[in-house]
Amino acid sequence: MSYDKNLVHYVSATVIVVKEGKFLIAKRAKWEKAFPGRWTVPGGKLKVLDYALREKDSKYQWYNVLEDLGKREVEEEVGLKINNIEYVTSLIFVRESNIPVLVISLWAEPIDETAPVVLDKSLTDYKWVTLEEAKNYDLIEGIYEELEILDGHLKTGESEEWKKNGD
Repeated sequence: MSYDKNLVHYVSATVIVVKEGKFLIAKRAKWEKAFPGRWTVPGGKLKVLDYALREKDSKYQWYNVLEDLGKREVEEEVGLKINNIEYVTSLIFVRESNIPVLVISLWAEPIDETAPVVLDKSLTDYKWVTLEEAKNYDLIEGIYEELEILDGHLKTGESEEWKKNGD
């Protein structure tokens, strides 16, 4: 496959929500174009209106754009408000339309641990799972490895880069 060197990217953020040592995963509806019926974490594409209607944080820039995107997507998709947002990893995949998508994987905690998960129409089920339990779900490729990275960080405080299985 060849790529146009001037091609632009979509930018997305996903958020692994962590509560009491468990990770929130959700099942995509069967009618979804990308990864129908598979398990994932909340997330979505960055839109210009996510920042352009806001006042700039400095003369030329907006800050915390990805964090705000993550907050919006988690609240829209699973009904939770989050805080303590941190970086996990990043990746690029190429959509069927040949457009690359940069995904920044974040993690956060729910502000209210007693708040119920409320799914939007694009999701059909959810579970709070340990890393070991996550193996039993048909996760979108790469999600399990992101959970592994985060699980290691939460246990050791160390950050780790994504590695292919077996590396």
